[in-house]
Amino acid sequence: MTEKQANPTFRAALEYGPIILFFAAYTLLKDRTFTVGGTDYSGFVAVTAMFIPVLALATLALWKITGHLSKMQIMTLVLVIGFGGLSIWFNDERFFKMKPTMIYLLFAGLLGFGLMRGTSYLEAVMDRALPLEREGWMVLTKRLALFFLVLAVANEVIWRTMSTDAWVNFKTFGLPLAMFAFFMSQAGLFKKYGIEEDAHES
Repeated sequence: MTEKQANPTFRAALEYGPIILFFAAYTLLKDRTFTVGGTDYSGFVAVTAMFIPVLALATLALWKITGHLSKMQIMTLVLVIGFGGLSIWFNDERFFKMKPTMIYLLFAGLLGFGLMRGTSYLEAVMDRALPLEREGWMVLTKRLALFFLVLAVANEVIWRTMSTDAWVNFKTFGLPLAMFAFFMSQAGLFKKYGIEEDAHES
């Protein structure tokens, strides 16, 4: 199915809006306790319960508008539902905090598996947006797989040793900024292995 073009601002709102809403809701409700069915839930768990349907609706809207979802978006939604659901069911925020670790380990594992087979799964999902020579894709895939492993370790260290406030700030701002910094740091690779758009389309 061909991906439909969507307004970039609206698309960004659907992709990043749920994360910003999570941060805002946590900031407002983190010190409150909610009692449901005789069980007390922290503000964090309550916000997690709100975040799951918000992310699901945003993902559904993105699919309806573009006619396409990346494997990364699908896997992220599945893991959010899974680990968020565990946090709510067991009333334990640790499950949701583990979620980024699982996501990044999964991505690193998939990219590493592709590399062992001599191919770049990253190229399969990003080729249209970022035309590179095959060698460039292999180098970028290796670097990104290692970067995902670093993010997984960082998430584990932060949620296990720091406060919930620190983890929420890391998840909301640290992870996106780290991804941005990573791709900015690859400017030399893009310049060396980049393919001119006309050549890529011919």
